[in-house]
Amino acid sequence: MKQQSVDISIAEKFMICGSPISVNSYGNGHINNTFLVTTDTNKKYILQRISDAFDINFLMKNINAVTSFMALKSDNPERQMTLIHTKTDKNFYSDKTGNFRMFTFVENSICLEMPETTSDFYESAVAFGKFQKMLEDFPAKTLTEPIKNFHNTPDRYRIFKETLSADKMGRAKEVKDEIEFALSHEEKGSVLQSLRDRGELPLRVTHNDTKLNNVLFDKNTRKSICVIDLDTVMPGLSLYDYGDAIRYGAQTASEDEKDLSKVNIDFDMFRAFTKGYLSSCDLTENEINNLVLGAITMTLECGVRFLTDYLDGDNYFKTNYSEHNLDRCRTQFKLVSELEKNTDKLNGIIKEILSDK
Repeated sequence: MKQQSVDISIAEKFMICGSPISVNSYGNGHINNTFLVTTDTNKKYILQRISDAFDINFLMKNINAVTSFMALKSDNPERQMTLIHTKTDKNFYSDKTGNFRMFTFVENSICLEMPETTSDFYESAVAFGKFQKMLEDFPAKTLTEPIKNFHNTPDRYRIFKETLSADKMGRAKEVKDEIEFALSHEEKGSVLQSLRDRGELPLRVTHNDTKLNNVLFDKNTRKSICVIDLDTVMPGLSLYDYGDAIRYGAQTASEDEKDLSKVNIDFDMFRAFTKGYLSSCDLTENEINNLVLGAITMTLECGVRFLTDYLDGDNYFKTNYSEHNLDRCRTQFKLVSELEKNTDKLNGIIKEILSDK
């Protein structure tokens, strides 16, 4: 996404220390336009033009509530995401050029696109675990779902089966094995939602985008500082965040790898993330017992979404070639198979970690 410029007068609308002297493009986000604001007092802030894809009022109500709550729990607010209000005490500013919000800038911080060591992945888990811990007594039901039924896997299956029935692109005949795999796993993919509906897993505030680049690291110590990008914060299960992080970071191949023999579990990364996550948050026994199922479910759901989009003509995910979504689907389903095959081993790793706590 091409970064658009923003007038310095936008920064002046917020309650900042000093007067802004520069507003420069910052980072490489794909959804919002992000800028670094510097003032004449040498204070720095992050200014974002928010994508029109979001309902700005619901989005900022969620973020304001969560960041305010975490500020009360933090022993160092300067190392947390702090929302800066406007001079009229609003949590965002709007004009004809768009909707804008501002956060404090966390000094001496860096983002990583991929873990360079198991320690990087461990530290990201610590950050997401701390996020979970700080919000464990936040009333999750008061948050709005910016994406309805985002991790409602049975609903993802409903959409998949409707798309399969329509088969508007005539592609179903090409992917019979993938369709069979998806349908044969529908029951397993519905377990977490059933446990949630029955109240057997606690409703929590979830981040829903637990990639490494949504964690700030101290550039000197490489210790995690805090979690960023709260646009998809909503009520959910801890297993969504844990499972998606494992899906993303504890595997041995890229998301669109064509050679499925390269798609396996990285057990060292699995151990590192699980250890970091469990060390920094408190999960119930039922949550712990379903950690591996969380990884299976999030990976399965992602594969079903890729397959659905392929059958529908590639309208949701950006693709670089005609079978891109199909290749993505296949890697996810292969990883599901690996997770299932190694469930006992993975649960054994979890048990070892818990015994060492």
